Parts: sequence; structure tokens; C-alpha cells
Amino acid sequence: MLEQLTKRRTQYALGRNIGAGEEAIDEWIREAIRQSPTAFNSQGSRAIILFGEQSQAFWEIVRNELKEILPAEMLEQSLAKVDRFAAGVGTVLFFEDQRTVHDLQQQWAIFADHFPAWSEQSSGMAQLAVWATLANAGIGASLQHYNPLIDVKVQQMWDVPENWKLRAQMPFGSNEAPFNEKSFMPDEMRFRTYR
Repeated sequence: MLEQLTKRRTQYALGRNIGAGEEAIDEWIREAIRQSPTAFNSQGSRAIILFGEQSQAFWEIVRNELKEILPAEMLEQSLAKVDRFAAGVGTVLFFEDQRTVHDLQQQWAIFADHFPAWSEQSSGMAQLAVWATLANAGIGASLQHYNPLIDVKVQQMWDVPENWKLRAQMPFGSNEAPFNEKSFMPDEMRFRTYR
């Protein structure tokens, strides 16, 4: 697993030059999410996996929404970034089912205040699992957060249940640029070990 995590890097320069087919990628994403831990085995993570024209349609929604809110001096750079995401093979939309959170709050009132945070943690683990799985297959990706700006349009476009809350978007494709060296802060600022 450490090897997979080490391979996982943010890739903004995406392309369509991958050897794996859509069916295989789709199954890898599903299995990575299935195997991700959730509080009380609640399995509240949801995903919509978009390929080809469907992925393009998603990034067109992002473009249109950005045009509505960004000042001119920021728009060109932001749209160029979106174009790099849209150049990939597909996009994973990550959601958390709020009905699952609500049901757990009702069932386990003593932990009610914690279930929203635990849901977010589960979502993060699912996102990392998918990202590491794709990286292990030589597929580049990045994690984006255009929600809640795009939530309504996404819900309308793909008939998303109202109780699914959009948490992140992951464009993926071939690695069309080298990765930058990842730097780390000193361990003494992050870790403590007591024996």
C-alpha cells in the first residue's frame, strides 16, 4: 500500500493515452470504493463515473458556472485549468449519502453529532483509495472541489438523488507531464512517538 501511496501525485496535465479500457477502470473505481472503510460499515459513499462525452459535459458545467462568478482577470487561467481536466479520459464525482448519515444519527443518538464528520472521513478514504488505485495502474488524476457551485446542475444532468451530497471531483487520464518532486515538512512538526 505504501508503494501505491507513493505513486499517487496530483496530475493536472491529462490525456487520453491509456492502455486500460473503460470497463476495467470502472470496476477498479467501484472496487476501491467498496473496500474503503466507513463508520459502522454504513457504506454511505456514492460515485458517478463519467467517461467521454459525459465527462466533457461535466466540465462544460464547471466552465459555465465559473463564467458566471469569476472576474475577467481570473477567468482565463481558471478555464485553462478546467480544459486540462476535460482533456482526460473521465471524471469521478464523489458523493456522500446524507440519508445514511441521518439514519445513523437516529439509530445511534449517542454518536449523532459525529456522523457528519465520520461521513466526510469515509469520503476522503474513498477518494484516496480510488486515486491510489488509478496511480497504481499508471493513470493520472487530481482532486477538485467545484462544489457547491455546480451541485444543482450536476443533480439535474445526471438525475442525482437529493440526499447525495457532492464532495469532490476527480478527473483522470494519461500522465502528460512529469510529476513535481513532493516536499515534506520536517517530521518533528508532524509526528510524536512515545515508547
